[in-house]
Amino acid sequence: MRLLLTFFLMFFAGLAQAQTSGDPFAQPDFLPATKAFVFTSEPLPSGEISLKWKIADEYYLYQKRFKFDGLDQAHTPAFPPGLEHSDEFFGATQVYRNEVELLIPAGASGQVKVSWQGCADAGLCYPPQSQTLDLGGTPVASGQGQAQDQSLAASLQQSSLGWSLLLFFGLGLLLAFTPCSLPMLPILAGLVVGSGASAGRGFAVAGSYVISMALVYAGLGVLAALLGANLQALLQQPWILGSFAALFVLLALPMFGFFELQLPSALRDRLESAGRGRKGGSLLGAGILGALSGLLVGPCMTAPLAGALLFIAQSGNALQGGLVLFVMGLGIGVPLLLLVTVGSRFLPKPGAWMDLMKGLFGFLFLGTALVLVRPVLDETLWVGLWGVLLLLFATSLWLQAQQFQRARPLFTPLSLLAGFWGSLVLLGAAGGGSDLWQPLQVYTANTVAGSTVGKPGNAHDAFITLKDPASLERELESAKAQGQWVLLDYYADWCVSCKVMEKKVFAKPHVMEALQGVRLLRLDVTADSDASRELLSRYQVPGPPSFIWIGPNGVERRAQRITGEVDAETFLNNWNATRELL
Repeated sequence: MRLLLTFFLMFFAGLAQAQTSGDPFAQPDFLPATKAFVFTSEPLPSGEISLKWKIADEYYLYQKRFKFDGLDQAHTPAFPPGLEHSDEFFGATQVYRNEVELLIPAGASGQVKVSWQGCADAGLCYPPQSQTLDLGGTPVASGQGQAQDQSLAASLQQSSLGWSLLLFFGLGLLLAFTPCSLPMLPILAGLVVGSGASAGRGFAVAGSYVISMALVYAGLGVLAALLGANLQALLQQPWILGSFAALFVLLALPMFGFFELQLPSALRDRLESAGRGRKGGSLLGAGILGALSGLLVGPCMTAPLAGALLFIAQSGNALQGGLVLFVMGLGIGVPLLLLVTVGSRFLPKPGAWMDLMKGLFGFLFLGTALVLVRPVLDETLWVGLWGVLLLLFATSLWLQAQQFQRARPLFTPLSLLAGFWGSLVLLGAAGGGSDLWQPLQVYTANTVAGSTVGKPGNAHDAFITLKDPASLERELESAKAQGQWVLLDYYADWCVSCKVMEKKVFAKPHVMEALQGVRLLRLDVTADSDASRELLSRYQVPGPPSFIWIGPNGVERRAQRITGEVDAETFLNNWNATRELL
């Protein structure tokens, strides 16, 4: 535990030093972009719209980096003369200092996305900033008129650190019960309950696991925000996922009595001597597994995570961003920690039931292995493997019911249920099914009769898949010329939530019917390449799944952006609200 606390202090000390040293990402004297360039707008009695930027001392805005997406040429503001400037970023150009005002002529209509970019004299060049204005020129209202990730980023910008930490801890508690976080439960349970640890020792082991997981989660989040790296893709390489899935299979086999994992005798004797009197798992081992779970089976892309990453990217405040991500990681881990520590106190005293628990953890480890390799397996094969696992589990329960008379009333019906469902899953997989919860959907009347309504494959075919920025630009220009709505679906083969959305949302006939006339563009960022990174940075998307609405005028409806997995009704409500903005 001392080692983990030392690592914790070093980690955040390093982030703090990055704020006060010559680190290229965040320098001590550099203001956040929102404070270096304070933007306001107001309608004037003349019908014009005044756009003002108050520029901090020793900072400047580039004249040629102003953009007004959604305005026709007749209503583009005229630029006042700027100051001559030459730098390494844009060469000889004109800039504005102290303050600049631009006027949108009277008669402008629709929404307009105003973008700008500036630098500091000390050498830091900020990423482009933007603000969407409505028909009357009023900025989109904070909270109600912002997407959830924007609202959370603004909350971090405006709230105290203590309030931000409390907010993100609460969000972490909610994320703990999502399908993306629950696979961590068997890992943690196997460490604590499976090791026979006492209550105090179990809490220490579980705490080591949770703290390590939160540290890794925070560190990766900070790196992704500062570097703009597609770390999701990097960590979803088939060889990485396959290696750790094999590790969990290896950990499961001793639970079934195939063999016993042992260290070399010399090392085992030394560890036993050092740990005499400490019944339970290893703190270091728990910390290592916690770090691995943070890398591999942590939460998917969600609005809270996207909000924290957006805040770090815009403000450069890696220390505060890292802290809120760390606290969110703690929030994710706390319910799991309580479940396997406090919950374990209600278990009976050690006895024959411990062998049953070992078998249960063995199946949980195998299930975790299947969760890990899902992004790299064909969905039908993955569902078939679950069918096999369910049948093995049913067989094990049946045998245990014959051996333990007292457990028979519980184990017998459970084994029959698991066997029945496993058989259905295998039958569905044999017919090409890919839904674990609706295994026989592939044999429905619509499919047998040759109907194409509602089939997942057709939902996938409805999208135009793009993998490079040039293709995206062509499609956007074509849609704008035709006055057509556009839906951008950021997708990756390794993104489990993307596949869930395809089945649970886009495979619904009423959803696809509501999207009639919308140009559906699927941006494939599976590969960790320059093209994928450019597609992600185009709209500052942290990762898939993310959904962006582009209006007929070519401007994103930023407040309606969807980050993370949602159900069909939420998606349709979002689309209906988006259309009303036209």
